Amino acid sequence: MDIQSVIAGYDQKNLRVGILGSHSALEIGAGAKQEGFETVVICEKGRDKTYTRYYKNLFDHVILLDKFSDIVLLETVRQLAALNTVFVPNRSFSVYAGYEAIEQKFAVPLMGNRQLLRTEERNTEKNQLWLLRQANINTPKTFKKPADIDRPVIVKTCEKKRAIERAFFYASSPAEYEKNATDRIKKGIIDRGSLENAVIEEYVLGAKFNANFFWSPLTGELDLLGFDRRIQTDIDGILDLPAEEQLELKILSQNIEIGHAGATMRESQLEKIFDAGQRFVDTCKKEFSPGMVGLFALQGAVDKNLDFYVFDVSPRVPGCPCVEPTSPYMKYKYGVEVGPGKRVAMEIKNAVQTGRLAEIIT
Repeated sequence: MDIQSVIAGYDQKNLRVGILGSHSALEIGAGAKQEGFETVVICEKGRDKTYTRYYKNLFDHVILLDKFSDIVLLETVRQLAALNTVFVPNRSFSVYAGYEAIEQKFAVPLMGNRQLLRTEERNTEKNQLWLLRQANINTPKTFKKPADIDRPVIVKTCEKKRAIERAFFYASSPAEYEKNATDRIKKGIIDRGSLENAVIEEYVLGAKFNANFFWSPLTGELDLLGFDRRIQTDIDGILDLPAEEQLELKILSQNIEIGHAGATMRESQLEKIFDAGQRFVDTCKKEFSPGMVGLFALQGAVDKNLDFYVFDVSPRVPGCPCVEPTSPYMKYKYGVEVGPGKRVAMEIKNAVQTGRLAEIIT
């Protein structure tokens, strides 16, 4: 695909910002409208009311598909190109479109690096963990097999019925791993096959923080949009119970992300967060040219020694619209609250005005 020739054929005075109707579409749509752009949302029939009814004010153009995966079909691609669409990839786009199709068939300019999207999958050779280690960012110890477990770990695998959702469980020994895995297999939460590709990772005992960033190729500056923390079911409900009842009920907890809550970090610790973000940006530039473009997030925890450990990376739009109203960090820099969607639109507008749009798309 020659994306540069596609963008060269666009009417850059009439660009539209596009997004798949899931995950963070409202945030991207709202931010684009704040900066004066028209918007395009791609929806799946039967899952569109949020965008076509309840928040229809955010989207000027709606493309309804039989299923999300149809976004890579030639007809859909042509519709998006005809609208001069700059598309913003989110997690749902990666899942439903698929990496090969995104890299080889989806001939629509992406605001971001499409080659980096694949690194989110841990079964990829040069994946997010590899990038973190290349960047010399603190990461939890990982274990190749259950027999090696010698400390508390979190086991990350896929759900049996919903492969796009991850299932988690905890263990502190090989025997506990086997017991907890067997219990979940019997309950139909996971299957034995999925455990073969499971990640066994040291459980970092510390305060959880998702650090949300924006890297600008135009200015060479790293923005910290803010922090959020995940709200998960049904682990949050279990933790609301007294300890005795948690033990008595013997509920097999799951960590299914259902929302986010804003957070702030002690000011004296911010420099190390920026340092981790910059290290990641520098490594991506070396390994996946042109490097990081736009939004990304480092999910981690700060332990009792105040060391920041990163255990997950979002190399695209993080699903955290809460950072605009709850985070002060962008206001400190820009004088106004700036959320992920607005920051994306600001970058696109700057690129158009300076004749550098080719530098922020792939």
